[in-house]
Amino acid sequence: MIRKEEVYRIGLFNKPHGIHGELQFTFTDDVFDRVGAEYIVCPMDGILVPFFIEEYRFRSDNTALMKLEGVDNAERARMFTNTEVYFPLKLAEQDEDAELTWQYFIGFRVEESRHGPLGSITDVDTTTINTLFIVEHDGEELLIPAQEEFITGIDKERRLITMQLPDGLLGIDETEEV
Repeated sequence: MIRKEEVYRIGLFNKPHGIHGELQFTFTDDVFDRVGAEYIVCPMDGILVPFFIEEYRFRSDNTALMKLEGVDNAERARMFTNTEVYFPLKLAEQDEDAELTWQYFIGFRVEESRHGPLGSITDVDTTTINTLFIVEHDGEELLIPAQEEFITGIDKERRLITMQLPDGLLGIDETEEV
């Protein structure tokens, strides 16, 4: 069984394309192409299920048409409309030369040098000029700049990012310092 912590989100199937089961795929990470992946992972009925890639072709820098094995008509393809697409972390990490996208870090825990554990990254906001980690902290969302100069360490095995942030950036009670 595939667990949520073993994958990360790389995009979304939008809608069927044509009558032969192709799916329009909007992606944030083209890792499936870089590592020559055989499969992607989608949530179905509450569990993560691998689907083997029959073929795909790019339409732009962030969209592709993808054909999955066993999805041979528009009706079956409609089952995937607005379905999130995930990729196995272990396969993404095999590509030593590739830069990981910010989406890869969803699910990582964040620790700050003075404040200690802050929480887990639940999402990444790339809609502004500065990419932000959205971190769940004591029932609230913290917006933390995903700037390389603030990151002091990344432990992929433990899924942990350590950071040293400028004073006052977090906006949490400074008396919580560790």
